[in-house]
Amino acid sequence: MYRKIRFNILLFTILCACWGVVSTAHAVDMGLVGLLSNQLGVSKDQASGGAGSIFQLAKNNLSSEDFGSVANVVPGMDQLLAAAPQQKKASGSLGNLSSMVGGSSNKIGGLASLAGAFGQLGMSGDMVGKFTPIILEYVKNMGGDMPMSLLKGALK
Repeated sequence: MYRKIRFNILLFTILCACWGVVSTAHAVDMGLVGLLSNQLGVSKDQASGGAGSIFQLAKNNLSSEDFGSVANVVPGMDQLLAAAPQQKKASGSLGNLSSMVGGSSNKIGGLASLAGAFGQLGMSGDMVGKFTPIILEYVKNMGGDMPMSLLKGALK
């Protein structure tokens, strides 16, 4: 009886471990667009455009070398960047506020235009906050902590 219980616990542990590996592998196999679409209930066009917008912001805020480290771990980066709606430059009170506080309008304007890009894709600005952790985790799974840290720093 004791052996049977031990065997069942061992079998259960192995199955759980295998399921975790399969789930992670499946997430990587389905690609970032599929992952975003499935987890957030958005269309594939919205998923690719939203991810592309986030990566475009990162590209604007990182050196070419650092962005290359991120881009190298994301299959289809060129297609994602191409799917991002054109981001408009910050103007009016946002641009004025930025210059008054001595800040860079690129950084503040980038965040504002990111919400605008999501709006152009038919999503609310709060979806940026839902996309970001999924994208960061995906980059980490694909390339490790270094590219994920670079991306995270570029999005702050």
